[in-house]
Amino acid sequence: MILCCGEALIDMIPTPTMADADGFVPHSGGAVFNTAIALGRLGVQTGMLTGLSTDMFGRQLSESLKASHVDTTHVITSDRPTTLAFVRLVDGHATYCFFDENSAGRMLSPADIPALSPEVSALFFGGISLACEPSADAYAALLAQEAAQRVVMIDPNIRPRFIKGIDRYRTRLDRMIARADIVKVSDEDLNWLLPAPLSLTEKVAMLMETGPSVLILTRGGAGASGFLADGTEVQVPAQRVETKDTVGAGDTFNAGFLAKLSELGCLTKTQLPALSPDTLQQAMTHGAKAAAVTVSRAGANPPWAEEL
Repeated sequence: MILCCGEALIDMIPTPTMADADGFVPHSGGAVFNTAIALGRLGVQTGMLTGLSTDMFGRQLSESLKASHVDTTHVITSDRPTTLAFVRLVDGHATYCFFDENSAGRMLSPADIPALSPEVSALFFGGISLACEPSADAYAALLAQEAAQRVVMIDPNIRPRFIKGIDRYRTRLDRMIARADIVKVSDEDLNWLLPAPLSLTEKVAMLMETGPSVLILTRGGAGASGFLADGTEVQVPAQRVETKDTVGAGDTFNAGFLAKLSELGCLTKTQLPALSPDTLQQAMTHGAKAAAVTVSRAGANPPWAEEL
């Protein structure tokens, strides 16, 4: 099982009303939640570890997970509120206004994290859950505890305005990346992590030196590059489709990438350090195809396996 560890929230999506003004419709979302949903729809045994509220939005999130075949055994419930993210779309690109104080997801502590079932073979971390304390410390502690025996993938998906203590965040993220097997970063993420005036290739090499076996660098419409520990680089173009919006595109890419590695039997601690360029390219191409379906329709609505 791939266990997705991180935020599940409600995206309040602007929708025209009969009064010619925009209202907001609640959609299940969150970067890590979207990856879990996409993995479940792609037929991978998937679970979610997060904090969910007992309120109406928490119930909506739980029902959405189950509808996409995501196991909820590791979900921690409380009567705290659900995180809300009000979305503004400009030319298909999303910006967010978050309401997250004292939420069920954010207030997780290391003591809340349950013991993992033996069937969990890989962990996925990412999103705002790595920036918002105290949950960020809980997820960092889980990774430190489990990284030696389970595959770890991280997509930090850095949103600078969410980071209250930059030094604490950098230290925590650096330690998590050093223990990860797979790291995915956008070009913007990489430039934030390593602001020195170096090329992206030089920055990739610096990040790889910290420990990951595989690094993926995404550049939006310019596609993605994959890097192996021996310096090998592979390129995958973005799939050309008519874009409705980009919500959930990167999250779906992550799911497609992990799904293909799992299918090929390569999502293991022993296989990843010896991954071939061809296998890496297959997995990235699968991720790009899955993401293309998501951007071709409104909202974070990942494809089912038969759609690929």
